[in-house]
Parts: sequence; structure tokens; C-alpha cells
Amino acid sequence: MTKTDGIIVFSGTTHEKLAVDICKCLKIKLGNALVSEFSEGEIKVQIRENVRGKDIFVVQPTAPPVNKSAMELLIMIDALKRASARRITAVIPYYGYARQDRKDQPRVPITAKLMANLITTAGANRVLTIDLHAGQIQGFFDINLDHLFAVNVFVEYFKQKALKNLVAVSPDVGGIKMARAYAKRMHAGLAIVDKRRRNDIDAEVMHILGDVKDKTVVIVDDIAATAGSLQEAVIALKKKGAKQIYAAITHPLLCGPAKERLKRIGLKELVVTDTIPLPKEKLFPGIKVLSVAPLLADAIYRIHNEQSISILFKSPTNKKKHKASVSDNDEYFKLG
Repeated sequence: MTKTDGIIVFSGTTHEKLAVDICKCLKIKLGNALVSEFSEGEIKVQIRENVRGKDIFVVQPTAPPVNKSAMELLIMIDALKRASARRITAVIPYYGYARQDRKDQPRVPITAKLMANLITTAGANRVLTIDLHAGQIQGFFDINLDHLFAVNVFVEYFKQKALKNLVAVSPDVGGIKMARAYAKRMHAGLAIVDKRRRNDIDAEVMHILGDVKDKTVVIVDDIAATAGSLQEAVIALKKKGAKQIYAAITHPLLCGPAKERLKRIGLKELVVTDTIPLPKEKLFPGIKVLSVAPLLADAIYRIHNEQSISILFKSPTNKKKHKASVSDNDEYFKLG
């Protein structure tokens, strides 16, 4: 028996390419499922192979169109549960509805918790995701959740560029922890943008905390939706004398005015991951897409074989140091 026996990976329609890439890393075929719509628009799902007693992974980021993506995920989980799958893991590279994670105004929902309830009720046994918008969302689930980070994917890319005088920049106070992780791994300085959000589209920068003059800076964030915060951060950093400005964004939603903003603000490069599919109309010169398929494939392999995934949180250097003390099974994948 191979170490991937019993794994079946299925995909909804939102990001089938990512699911295919994951399967290539695992050296298995994508599971056979029909995901379509009835004439009135209701989602139709049929699992077209035997899943009884199997370890199932459903790859479906809740990316635009968000509601359709979410319903596809829930319906696929329900179909797999009723087909007697042994374990169902919802692989949600981008966890949507996460920005409403608390009651910050009167009479508003907590949609991050609602989504967690729906996924659990549908029949998922565990969740695998990347760079949640807020870490406390892990506690919204009553099932196991494995929270991966894209930091090593980005760090490896920037290390290959051999940038000098590097500073990792958090675009807001809430992202300090993430920026500190980048700074530590890239042996870079740390700076913070103090901003005030005017509305869902625009933000106003108040101060830059840290030295960025004549530095090469990398703005790190989990989501770029309309790119309002990113635009204001770039403008403020340029005023403070930043030499070159890169941005590393895990989930490139790039909605509304985002593309036009990013084209004109003068970023050296926008580096994103493929947790969300990027259609051609959202691509432009200066955007680089990195794949998280090897990271997710490694996590799936380790979950299936009941191995720890904590090694995936280590920096590439620490992974190499750790190599001598792990089993051959732990070295099945060569990431990076």
C-alpha cells in the first residue's frame, strides 16, 4: 500500500486548477464528481465514485462568487457524508465571510461563526485553511481546524531575489504579528502603518512607525480587496523615503477599483498566492502568483497519515535542521 491509499481529493467549480495541482503533488487523480446547476440555478452535486470508508478532502475556497462557492462546498460535504465517507476535510484555502468576526457595531452578524456552524452541520470532520483573517476564528469551530500560513512560500521567493536593506511592513496595527513573522524569517526590519478606515473601500494613513528611508520594503497582508489600504500605505511609505516597495498578499480578491489602483501606485511587484483563482482580467504586469499547492498537498498527506503538521510552520532553515530527526515519511514532500 502507498502512503496516499484511501485519499480522494474532490473539487468544486471555484478553483479546480488548485485541486488538480494538489493531486499532482500527491500523485493521485482528482476525484470524479459532477457539480453543476439545475435550470433555476440550484446547485446539483453527484459523487461519481465510491467513497465509502475513504479519507476525503474537498478543495473549495469561498472566493467570488462567494455565495455560490459556499453553497457548493456545503452541498458537496452533505453528499459525501451521505455516501458514507470515513472522514471529510473541507480544504478552504480562502475562508470567506471572515471579516465579520465580532460585533463591532450594533445589530450586525458574526458571519465567521455562522460559516463555521454551517460547515460543521453539513458534515465536515475537520477544516484545513490558510491565513485566516483573524486567528480567533479557529475557536469558532467545534471540529478540528488546521491553520496553515503562507509566510514560507513568500519568504522563499523574496530570498531568491536577494534584496538588501529589507523591511517588512504591516499595513495596520492588527497585522503586526504577521509582519513580525516575515521580518524574522527574512532577517529584515519591521515597520507599521497606523491607519484609520473611513469606510469599506478607503483608508487613511496617519503615521509610519519604523525606519523605511532608503529601504526596500515588503508590505505583508492576508487580503487585498479594493486595495484601498495598500494604496494609502504605498503613498505614505514613498513620502517617508522608501526606495522600492513590494507587497505580499495571500488572498488577492482584487475587487472593484483594485486593479486600477495597483497599476498606478508604483509597486515594484505585487506577489500573491493562488488560494483564490485570478482570472485574466485581474492580471497585470508586475503581479506574481505563487502556488500553495505543495503546502496544501503536504498538509493533506500528513493529516491522512496521522502525522504532525507543525513542521510546516518552521522556516526553511529550521526544516533542514529538523530533517535528521524526522522519519522518512515526514520527508515525502520537498517543499520550496
